[in-house]
Amino acid sequence: MRNLLTDVPGVAVGHATDPVLGSGVTVIVFDQPAMASGSVLGGAPGGRDIGLLDPAMTLQRVDALVLSGGSAFGLDAAGGVQAGLREIGRGLRVGTARVPIVPQAILMDLLNGGDKAWGRHSPYRELGYDAFRAAAAGDFDLGSVGAGTGATTATVKGGLGAASAVTPAGHIVAALVAVNAMGSATIGEGPHFWAAPFERDGEFGGLGWPPAFTPADLALRVKGVDLTATTIGAVVTDATLSKAQLHRLSILGHDGLARALLPAHLPSDGDTLFAAATGARPLDDDAGFLALCHVTVQVTARAVARGVYQATALPIVGSQAAWVDRFAPARRR
Repeated sequence: MRNLLTDVPGVAVGHATDPVLGSGVTVIVFDQPAMASGSVLGGAPGGRDIGLLDPAMTLQRVDALVLSGGSAFGLDAAGGVQAGLREIGRGLRVGTARVPIVPQAILMDLLNGGDKAWGRHSPYRELGYDAFRAAAAGDFDLGSVGAGTGATTATVKGGLGAASAVTPAGHIVAALVAVNAMGSATIGEGPHFWAAPFERDGEFGGLGWPPAFTPADLALRVKGVDLTATTIGAVVTDATLSKAQLHRLSILGHDGLARALLPAHLPSDGDTLFAAATGARPLDDDAGFLALCHVTVQVTARAVARGVYQATALPIVGSQAAWVDRFAPARRR
């Protein structure tokens, strides 16, 4: 176990990162089409082919999932991923055509100081293609990479995080989250993470919670007038699940966001989570699905904290400081 999304067999992850642009794209590619659903609980979402993930809709499986910066411009990224999939003969067969199914969610990082003067066409289609070409099983980077490149939070730099776990029945559950929240993943003005009770092996500093909570710790902290918001991600398992079960699993992932971010799901957030299953391991009973739900909450919360913990500041004058810049001496030794 790498504590990454790629702990689920048959799943690859790729990034395209542009620190000058201050943005990027992350792609999740399935070796075989995966059953998928998702849910949106933020008030200002942006996405592509989100509607087909509703359990009432006909289509069941997807070839890939895309997380991107760029706000609405970033929606071009899915076209680049489709191009890469088409080159290797992937996609839903419709008559003599193949149509790669690639749902996408975007976050808003247009106001982070990066060079957004890209001319007539945005760079996101090419970034999507590059991320697809880079996708591989095994290790991948976290922090200020891919969709987390330009991410921020109310207090410190956001980023891309991941976490994984195994249920008592042996099913793998993993989450990948790009944290660009209106709220904060850290408590007050200190180094502690809201997700601390779920931490494993010091994966985001091993600091636990502060010894006491003050009114200042619980006060509202948001980004303010520059609404560069939205946390997006995916939960993936090797279990055999229906589309309706995956829809429920995505909602449980949002519970994880709510345990790692204060506040989450604001009117200016577009918080969106996908859920997918490779179907490699059947579920024995309802108790097995409840265990998947329980673990999903925890891995999603952990992924949020890891994304912030691993982030680094953009190489741009005036960019937001990262957790490591402010609190590195606080790491557990």
